[in-house]
Amino acid sequence: MPSDPKKFPRVEVVPAYRVVFDTIERLIMDGRLKPGDVLPTESELAEQFNINRSTLREGIRLLEQNGLVERGGAKRLTVAVPQILDLATRISRALLLHDVTFLELWETYMTLEPAAARLAAKKISDETIEVLEQNLAKMSSSYTDLDEFIDLDWQFHNLIASAAGNRSLELARQPISMLMMPSARVILPKLKTYNRVVEAHRHILDALKARDEDKAEEWMRRHTADFERGYKRMGLSPSGRLVEEQQTSRPLTKKRA
Repeated sequence: MPSDPKKFPRVEVVPAYRVVFDTIERLIMDGRLKPGDVLPTESELAEQFNINRSTLREGIRLLEQNGLVERGGAKRLTVAVPQILDLATRISRALLLHDVTFLELWETYMTLEPAAARLAAKKISDETIEVLEQNLAKMSSSYTDLDEFIDLDWQFHNLIASAAGNRSLELARQPISMLMMPSARVILPKLKTYNRVVEAHRHILDALKARDEDKAEEWMRRHTADFERGYKRMGLSPSGRLVEEQQTSRPLTKKRA
């Protein structure tokens, strides 16, 4: 209640398109709408919400942007599951807006990557090990192509995270990984540490093949610690903002692992 009984707070009216988004999002999160479910037509939705179609489309656009619905057959709206890369991109932007530092990212990376490697050593399939072998072979011959080397490095770590079989961990690490890679783009050509990265990947992969959880975790920890050492050797401040670096670095190619 306001201190002055004659003054009342302004009533905030939620825009109609936002009501559409919030209502359908809640139905999806509650499980009453499931991935693959087809939504009513736009005309039917507009009638149910008692709004015009242009307003409805604003709400649908917001749902599409958040990966909650997509256009299926005959352009009908279908409930979808947001892709990890799409979620990670939005979270990465949020981290930048919050002025996270390299040190903050690295501390999180240092926690998540070794944990992923340990879980992967327990659960990894022979098929994924073969894909990792192919990845490593390509990395070993791509020292002269920075873009390819960075993308292969990113895929290597994504494959291990996927092999860990923990979707929560995979979702948590992806935005961090996306923000770490531009730093690698700065460090690698200056310090010429390509061979060191490949060597670390070889040790990690050998540990995964042996299903040795301790070694996989330890080598991933060493590899991640190397990242910070390289950053410092470049004369970069770990406590500095990442924004400037992100703005001057080529965006990472979104390749599916």
